[in-house]
Amino acid sequence: MHYVYMLQSEPEPDRYYVGCTSDLKQRFAAHNSGQSAHTRKHMPWKLTGYVAFSDPSKARKFEAYLKTGSGRAFAKRHF
Repeated sequence: MHYVYMLQSEPEPDRYYVGCTSDLKQRFAAHNSGQSAHTRKHMPWKLTGYVAFSDPSKARKFEAYLKTGSGRAFAKRHF
């Protein structure tokens, strides 16, 4: 399975991160241990939601959508 996930910074609740992975537990742990340069400054993170896809290309497309203005608005309403 391929997961598109949404994280929210605990110290900065207005800061979100969207990513895609095939190992959600490992990737979430990497974000909270400072292994990701993009999220290191805003940790710890909490997982606010994820969607599982069997098709990796659909997962990447959904991730790209969530990173657009329309996608961010969608995520705020539904996650």
